[in-house]
Amino acid sequence: MHHSVPSALTGTLLALACSVSVAFAQAAEPTAVLFQNVRVFDGNSDRLSSVSNVLVVDNAIKTVSASSIAAPEGTRLTTIDGRGRTLMPGLIDVHWHTLLVRPTVMELLTAEVGYLNLAAGAEATATLMRGFTTVRDVGGPAFALKRAIDEGTVDGPRIYPSGAMISVTSGHGDFRQPFELPRVIGAPRSRGEEVGAAMIADSPDEVRIRVREQLLLGASQIKLTAGGGVASPHSPLDVSTFTAEELRAAVEAAENWGTYITVHAYTSEAVQRAIAAGVKCIEHGHLMDETTASLIAKSGVWLSMQPLPPELGEAFPPGSEERRKFEQVLSGTDATYKLAKKYKLKTAFGTDVLFSRALAQRQASLLTSLVRWYTPAEILKMATGVNAELLALSGLRNPYAGKLGVVEEGALADLLLVDGDPIENIKLIEDPDKNFLIIMKDGKIYKNALR
Repeated sequence: MHHSVPSALTGTLLALACSVSVAFAQAAEPTAVLFQNVRVFDGNSDRLSSVSNVLVVDNAIKTVSASSIAAPEGTRLTTIDGRGRTLMPGLIDVHWHTLLVRPTVMELLTAEVGYLNLAAGAEATATLMRGFTTVRDVGGPAFALKRAIDEGTVDGPRIYPSGAMISVTSGHGDFRQPFELPRVIGAPRSRGEEVGAAMIADSPDEVRIRVREQLLLGASQIKLTAGGGVASPHSPLDVSTFTAEELRAAVEAAENWGTYITVHAYTSEAVQRAIAAGVKCIEHGHLMDETTASLIAKSGVWLSMQPLPPELGEAFPPGSEERRKFEQVLSGTDATYKLAKKYKLKTAFGTDVLFSRALAQRQASLLTSLVRWYTPAEILKMATGVNAELLALSGLRNPYAGKLGVVEEGALADLLLVDGDPIENIKLIEDPDKNFLIIMKDGKIYKNALR
């Protein structure tokens, strides 16, 4: 027995099917954004371009031209009239700790991991709204946050994660208390290891394991603490931590995966031992001497420096050993930047903000503080095209296929539309709320103040 479908219902179903088909077709259409009448800072030049047009299709820059550009057929086009404003690459911070900005030291050691991740998600959104479209995380459990950002669950920058920073017993990153010693095989992990902030390794074999664990989790590069640090209570600044054999084990394990080791190191001895082992990047270097700067230059190693502000010391109690160590490191900043310039070191920019939401809000101001040593054009290049070159050292472990830090055809579309000329007035980037009119990452507009 056959049942006929009423013609009215048939028509309704057909209409519904057609509308769904159209919706799917529209969703499949590539999107395009055309920036007209902009002057481009391309991430490599010392000056802005003449008035130009830039076409973004999906997540990449399709065309950069002084002539008018027509969008490809079949794209849904958004046109933005820049009116002579500056279009530049998104900013990059290569020494950031996504999970360690908002909690205090005590919260890091006691708070629930869920809370730490929720706070980090909010900070990631704030970071993106400051115009930093990419960060290299050099210590902390950033993998879940990175996934949430990449999947669109949370708005935030691209993250190049190192995972847990790897340290030694009594090294920078070891927050254990004396009553937790001695460590024995099978003993519970320390709190820092539990949350994935740091891992302790005391032999070449242990180092290999810890490096490979972070690579398994998705690290794009690996961070070791090759010398003493400020925040760790049992880690004097003058000490060198890993042995030469341990450092070489880390380098070998990372290079087997096609990526590199970067090390936390302030002193000349720590830096020189790391370079001898094959390390490709030095974080800090604030207390190194001229001989070491010359060695960095000859070896082609990167120096990832930070213009540390005095306010960062406020994270530590007045009169504390940590505050004293911070002031010692701070005192070496000027000399190290001068050495970096003298020896033309491959110098990257990062901030190393820890345990201070207020200081994180000044992320761009820390960048502009480099005017003490560099021109505005050099500063902007460092935070875009130069930093992107450092990120590219991760090779096939690079989590984002495509070129970053530049405005050129084929590059990923991480872009800022700035209300003015930041080469002429670098202080414009200190007020992103006012002066960053468009913030785009991966071709998606996250802020549009021109609507």
